[in-house]
Amino acid sequence: MQDRPVYVIGGGPGGLAVAAALRGRGVRAVVLEKSDHVGASWRGHYDRLRLHTTRRLSGLPGLPMPRSFGRWVARDDVVRYLEKYAEHHRLDIVTGVEVARLERTADGTGWLLHATGGRELTGSAVVVATGYNHTPHLPDWPGRDTYTGELLHAARYRNPLPYAGKDVLVVGVGNTGAEIAVDLVEGGAARVRLAVRTAPHIVRRTTAGWPAQRAAILCRRLPVALVDRLARPITRLAVPDLTSRGLPRPDTGLYSRAKRGSVPVQDVGLIDAVRKGRVEPVAALESFEDDKVVLADGNRIAPDTVIAATGYRRALEGLVGHLDILDPRGRPTTHGPHTPPHAPALYFTGFTNPISGMLRELSRDAKKIAKAVARLPQ
Repeated sequence: MQDRPVYVIGGGPGGLAVAAALRGRGVRAVVLEKSDHVGASWRGHYDRLRLHTTRRLSGLPGLPMPRSFGRWVARDDVVRYLEKYAEHHRLDIVTGVEVARLERTADGTGWLLHATGGRELTGSAVVVATGYNHTPHLPDWPGRDTYTGELLHAARYRNPLPYAGKDVLVVGVGNTGAEIAVDLVEGGAARVRLAVRTAPHIVRRTTAGWPAQRAAILCRRLPVALVDRLARPITRLAVPDLTSRGLPRPDTGLYSRAKRGSVPVQDVGLIDAVRKGRVEPVAALESFEDDKVVLADGNRIAPDTVIAATGYRRALEGLVGHLDILDPRGRPTTHGPHTPPHAPALYFTGFTNPISGMLRELSRDAKKIAKAVARLPQ
């Protein structure tokens, strides 16, 4: 057992944090990353992206983010930080290796990893950290296959330059869709519409200097119904009623929806853009027909480009689907330091969407997982 390392699948923030925490406890950990660099998903995000969580609450264990990054850290600085983090902790990282399937070893004492190139690796434990945003999800809208207009997932969007002077429809009003819509407006798109199926909760990133993230951290220990009641008057004061502009206030509680995985939209310009008519909320996209977009209210529009900010799948079915440890939505049934009863020493991190900030929770999970692994019999 001592000859078998702990394999960490995924070289993003979650995987690096776990590897560093394990190393700090004297446990040998090997990170397997399918791309050529750590932080691959961050490298692919759109140019204007900044963390919606503060620098102080976004650092990983053992290395704070530099003050020079500012309060809201830019995408490129996150990438630089992850590179420095791996170097600082002298992590054992193997790139260009993708793990396709996990199985228990024949003797039941560890895990067998089937990886690219016919590799078969044996580990004493495995931590899956392949990420919440793993595989872009593009809905199978009726008529999509015959639509000849430009249609792309938000994962392929980088900046507004290719869309200057164009009519663009952004589908989905999560944080990604909202920010891309604002980016397009500021970048010179002729018209920007935002297809909305469910009215989102919108919060200010800061209120009187107080970050929304800190409020979210405080709320996590309170009853859901109480937070819903407290949030209602606060958001009404902070966020204007945009109903007349096509974006009504949501009729569900802020925290109860967040607990189901739909975190609030942090305002980075959407409120003003909608209020001034620069971003036009419209009904949800239902289908494509005769090279036009059919909306849920029956309207047909013909944008030059459709950008689908429709989320991602975890894509864990091939890796662990046969182990009966995924829920109906494809998410692990255990998280952090907890392992499935019939799959011991198998851990998952980064598969929730916490209101208190993903990087903060990844850091907390890393320490807990390392502590649990260090207690395993050797």
